[in-house]
Amino acid sequence: MIAGVDEAGRGPLAGPVVAAAVILPDNHGIIGLDDSKKLTAKNRARLEQEIIDCARFSVAQCSEIEIDEINILQATMLAMTRAVEGLNAVPDHVLVDGNRLPEWSYSAEAVIGGDAIHPCISAASILAKEFRDHLMIAAAEQFPQYGWERNKGYGTAEHLAALRQYGPTPLHRRSFAPVSQMELL
Repeated sequence: MIAGVDEAGRGPLAGPVVAAAVILPDNHGIIGLDDSKKLTAKNRARLEQEIIDCARFSVAQCSEIEIDEINILQATMLAMTRAVEGLNAVPDHVLVDGNRLPEWSYSAEAVIGGDAIHPCISAASILAKEFRDHLMIAAAEQFPQYGWERNKGYGTAEHLAALRQYGPTPLHRRSFAPVSQMELL
């Protein structure tokens, strides 16, 4: 059993970092798996459901507070570890998108661009992005002025203007500039 692992949300100014681990069955038959950033929202939503219907998977996150306490790289590694540990099976091998691996005992390898190469990593990319996007759309209902339903917490002009006008929310990452600079004003 090979698990693919990927994350979503390393760069935004607000919200958690999310990781997913996916073990696809050999005969999954899912057409169109790719890096989640290359897919339309409609295709990601369709593929998300197909993955959920046939795969073993786990989605985990690290909160904004954890990101601020241990830094985004360590929070990403922790979210990936939580995702693999949340699987209902121990994988024989883990393929992680990127150039770094968490410190763990699993047989694993980092694969640069793996979300466009290995279907299990593509599936993890899709689940992580969809899960995080849903979280940020829900958060936009509580904090509508930041436009998170559109920018998902990334530092767009709209988000930065709202940050200047209204200041940071509890979902903002205090260790990220320009949020940390706002705190100094």
